[in-house]
Amino acid sequence: MEITIIHKQDNIIHFLVEGVDVAFANALRRTMLTRLPAMAIDEVLVLENTSVMYDEMLAHRLGLIPLITDLESYNLPEECDCEGKGCSLCQCTLTLEEETGDEERIVYSHDLSSQDPKVVPASGDIPLVKLAPNQRLIIEAYARLGKGVENAKFQPVSTVSYKYVPIVEVNKENCNQCGDCVDVCPKNILLIDGDTISTQNTLDCSLCEACVEVCEPGAITIDSKKDAFLFKVESTGALSPEEIVEKSSELLKERIRLALDYANSL
Repeated sequence: MEITIIHKQDNIIHFLVEGVDVAFANALRRTMLTRLPAMAIDEVLVLENTSVMYDEMLAHRLGLIPLITDLESYNLPEECDCEGKGCSLCQCTLTLEEETGDEERIVYSHDLSSQDPKVVPASGDIPLVKLAPNQRLIIEAYARLGKGVENAKFQPVSTVSYKYVPIVEVNKENCNQCGDCVDVCPKNILLIDGDTISTQNTLDCSLCEACVEVCEPGAITIDSKKDAFLFKVESTGALSPEEIVEKSSELLKERIRLALDYANSL
């Protein structure tokens, strides 16, 4: 298996995986979505809330805030020595205390104070509730590690997708250089190069085959490599895209090893 990074920016990474089949590609995707742990608020203690928002709705909004996750410092509750009862090794406390005077204000995620400076909201600009004049909000929230298979709020990825690597070929004998394929292509894969039609940035091809439909039969053929896939991974900010790919690969490798050990023991 070979991995090549195509493009990376902030919380998004595009990479090419070669030498694997579709079953492995799908397993890697599902591991990122459901098996890779991430931190999220799981319990909320509302000490005082005089806003118009119900306690349950506020707790729901808090649970959906992506938290920067330190996988090395925290254990999954089921793997912790405290047996999930809550300790400094598997739980992080965040507090919020806001009170308005004569003017209303919006409470944002950056108003949360964490006992661990490493576990903070990935974005501080997420609005939580709007407080009217003379309203007060005091809460204590407890964050822990969890997996997407348990609840979607624990997913460290907002988007993870893959597609086959496109192969676009132009048959010069059947092509009459009318240029219709260039105009219809939504990804600008085709261009007129002198008296011929050539291709560019074929990895961007969406395999829609619009060019094939408008051209003469056999002028353009679109196929895909069966052992190569283009991945797009977008992080929520809980983990970096590189860490998501690396940790997910390790988890998948371990699950495969355990499956093989079990099969050999039968």
